[in-house]
Amino acid sequence: MLITTENLVKKYTMGESEIRALDGVSVSIAEGEMTAVVGASGSGKSTLMNMLGCLDRPDSGEYFLNGENVSRLPKDRLAGIRNRYIGFIFQSFNLLPRMSALENVELPMQYAGKKDARGVAERALETVGLAGRMRHEPGKMSGGERQRVAVARALVNDPALILADEPTGNLDSKTGEEIMSLLESLNAQGRTIVIVTHDADIASRCGRSIRMKDGRVVS
Repeated sequence: MLITTENLVKKYTMGESEIRALDGVSVSIAEGEMTAVVGASGSGKSTLMNMLGCLDRPDSGEYFLNGENVSRLPKDRLAGIRNRYIGFIFQSFNLLPRMSALENVELPMQYAGKKDARGVAERALETVGLAGRMRHEPGKMSGGERQRVAVARALVNDPALILADEPTGNLDSKTGEEIMSLLESLNAQGRTIVIVTHDADIASRCGRSIRMKDGRVVS
């Protein structure tokens, strides 16, 4: 299994109340799967994505990524694992506005100290259909184009896992369809993709769904 979690618990304190954003979550996702994590707002799906993406650590429980227990690693080690294993696609794109598409896609490789970052970034943008828009800044691009830049950025370090948080949430239906088709194409090439979504239509296009409610997996 690429991903295995065992009884993940994440708690937050709000005033005098304790909220269990994750309450004993155990899931497994095999290499090459395309999986949806679904649920209403407050169900725990985004907290789970933060755990799977090594952006946060559980209060208890274990998380094994590619066979390595990453549950208790210090923040600098988690940053290295994120850069090596995980590509992120966010609903809000998270692009730097004063950098071109090409420069945005180069950034993860610069952090990783990779050679030929420019050439790899160019090929990634060609893969997502943006060969003619590489020099444009995000503010001069459509929502769909910006999300394609985000997809290209997620690919450049050849991650084992792509995490997509509501990847069509800010897009119209036609553009959202294009982004889903692109993700399906990447999955057909063997990429493991986890999509966090509240959209039943998006979830139906994945191989299976993990449904959450009140911090627990219910199906």
